[in-house]
Amino acid sequence: MSEHIGQKEWTKEKLTAWLDVTGTEEEQLFRHSAAVKQEYVGNSVYLRGLIELSNICEKDCYYCGIRRSNCKVHRYTVSHDEVLAAVRFAYEKGFGSVTIQSGEMTSPAFIRRIDRILREAKKITQGEIGITLSCGEQTEETYRRWFESGAERYLLRIETSSEALYRKLHPDDAKHSYARRVEALEALRKTGYQTGTGVMIGLPFQTAEDLADDLLFMKQREIDMCGMGPYIAHADTPLWAFRDQLLPLGARLRLSLRMVSLLRILMPDINIAATTALQAIATEGREEAIRIGANVLMPNITPAQYRDDYLLYENKPVFTRNDEDELAYLAAQLQKINHHIGYYRKGNSPHYRKSDRVQTAEHHRQ
Repeated sequence: MSEHIGQKEWTKEKLTAWLDVTGTEEEQLFRHSAAVKQEYVGNSVYLRGLIELSNICEKDCYYCGIRRSNCKVHRYTVSHDEVLAAVRFAYEKGFGSVTIQSGEMTSPAFIRRIDRILREAKKITQGEIGITLSCGEQTEETYRRWFESGAERYLLRIETSSEALYRKLHPDDAKHSYARRVEALEALRKTGYQTGTGVMIGLPFQTAEDLADDLLFMKQREIDMCGMGPYIAHADTPLWAFRDQLLPLGARLRLSLRMVSLLRILMPDINIAATTALQAIATEGREEAIRIGANVLMPNITPAQYRDDYLLYENKPVFTRNDEDELAYLAAQLQKINHHIGYYRKGNSPHYRKSDRVQTAEHHRQ
């Protein structure tokens, strides 16, 4: 199949076949996606300092460790001053961007809180810090409010593009609606955000055909960025009961890398994150993803006392280094694979910059 890696038309059947390759063919795939990445986004890696704002969530997704029904979770919320201190650290150390992530909440108080964080984060960084939000489904009005207050990117993972599989991963009610999730993605694009989504790879009940559809879904939706990684089960979730059906962790890692590789080939100029879940399986899993196609890292800069409580899945990596030492470590790791950190750069998606949403964004911020 190697002679067809550079093909212009990718059908579901062809993607499914490439998702199953191993050995020499897998390496050929990875070499090709690495070359595509080098041509379109180069060897700069952009940082998004991750601030896990709160693990309080209104949703009850069957795969997630911070789901509403999990009474074993120690709930927390990072204080306003602690958030701004993390933003200031990222700004001073040249991260260029931060990502504010939380459990999904829709209360007026939460909406106002995010709004205040955005405005003050922009103020203390002279408007220079890039801000990504990952705060779940909201109304279009809320998305616009946050956009006007300074958020530029929004990550809303679809988790799977298969509506049938989505229903197996969530309760059957209005709060966990596949249609609503897709509508929220459309609202983000309409508002002018650099819009990101992502999927879990290696879920129970998931097929290679489902994953091929996921890749086509992201291409058809013209996303600007993607965060996807291997599914890792959590013992305090309903999906734990199906852990015996899962691929071995190593196989999930390789499948995730092939997904990153194929997405880079399908969408050469988007931003693709090397997610922490890769590192949960292999120490240098993120670096391998960078080598073959990813170009974004999200170092955790949440105040240390909260990090163990934002546990979406088992075996979340825990670092003994402080945040400054972790940054130096990442720089050294990237140098080993001939990459470097794009310090003091927001690292906006080239795909977004050439889209008509740039004008939409300017209009909404006037």
